[in-house]
Amino acid sequence: MAQSPFAFRDYRFLWATRFGSNIAQNSMVVVIGWQVYDIARRTMAPKEAAFQLGMIGIAQFLPLALLTLITGWTADRVDRRWIGRIVLFVEAGCAGTLALLAWHGTTTLPAIYVIAALLGMCRAFAQPAISALAPNLVPAEVLPGAIAASSIAWQIGSIGGPALGGYLYAGAHWLPYTVSASLFLMSALCMMFIRPVPRTVLDRAQNPWRQMIDGLHYVRRNRLVLGAISLDLFAVLLGGATAMLPIFARDILMIGSEGLGHLRAAPAVGAALTAIILSFRPLKHNVGVKMLIAVGIFGAATVVFGFSRWLPLSLFCLALLGAGDMLSVYVRQSLIQIYTPNEMRGRVGAVATLFVSGSNELGEAESGLIASLIGPVPAVVLGGIGAIGVTILWAVIFPELPRARTFDPPKTLEDVPGEEMAV
Repeated sequence: MAQSPFAFRDYRFLWATRFGSNIAQNSMVVVIGWQVYDIARRTMAPKEAAFQLGMIGIAQFLPLALLTLITGWTADRVDRRWIGRIVLFVEAGCAGTLALLAWHGTTTLPAIYVIAALLGMCRAFAQPAISALAPNLVPAEVLPGAIAASSIAWQIGSIGGPALGGYLYAGAHWLPYTVSASLFLMSALCMMFIRPVPRTVLDRAQNPWRQMIDGLHYVRRNRLVLGAISLDLFAVLLGGATAMLPIFARDILMIGSEGLGHLRAAPAVGAALTAIILSFRPLKHNVGVKMLIAVGIFGAATVVFGFSRWLPLSLFCLALLGAGDMLSVYVRQSLIQIYTPNEMRGRVGAVATLFVSGSNELGEAESGLIASLIGPVPAVVLGGIGAIGVTILWAVIFPELPRARTFDPPKTLEDVPGEEMAV
């Protein structure tokens, strides 16, 4: 029986960090989305308000897009623990600022966009640094289980965060931000207890710019990694139903801010159950095919959710959507972490974060724009159909994906599926 990642002290602190910060982040996400749409609806038509909701995604994505090369290089050159600690303190400050604005009743759309951009900047630095820590805290054979366990922390946060944010916001508009600030500070404290980890020091004589773009070159050459992260980019970019949840909660299902918390939590319920299963029964065979099937399920569930007007069916579709996304994330993250050398993990992780954030934040913007043109329901349905189409297309143009059988680490570079050797 495989050893549990929780047998390793430092991994336990990393898991607690992810757990607390994810609850805080997801609590803020649902409240920010509700506030933006609620403020916009006071003075704008529904379609214009939907566009403003999509702009939150742009505000968070732009800093990430501009900083990707720098953040990946930083994660490979600077102590990754200190990057995580500093970012968590800054996120606590962002949450505290939103709490003060809500307390005084002075929250405005420009203020939310500025803070959303700062949070996007924090994510740009945090994701490659923190995700690159896990392979240094557990043995390679335990890594898939550690990724599944980290996903449980993420998904539990995704379940509890939105519901917590919705209920706290219903009680007092400043309360969810105050709780989030406290959780960020607790997460930073957990990060402080992680001991130094071995890392490869980059050659200081080499051109820093060349070191920054090495991550891009590695992803471009390794078609397995490129196919995995680009599949997520385009599938979630098109199938971004979660960005429209404030509209569905207020104007379609008419269940209010508390109901929005349930809608936001439903994908995480499906994802968390899937992550728990994977932590006890990790995938061993045909991992690439199973990832493609999972993304197809994600798209199909999105289509049904768009048509649904019955809350139980909507919640079920969102849970199924989350389960498919979780399986896809599990396979993708395992492949990236195992097939990437330690000295490259920060830079490759930054590229992966750009792709993932592009699918999430740009997906929100795309959904908001399309919804402002044709309405939220057609936008969600067409997005789900597009995600299914992308899955079929990627299986054809990236045959390395269905050929990926196991998570066994490659023994030599020639064993890496899809690796194109530079001439």
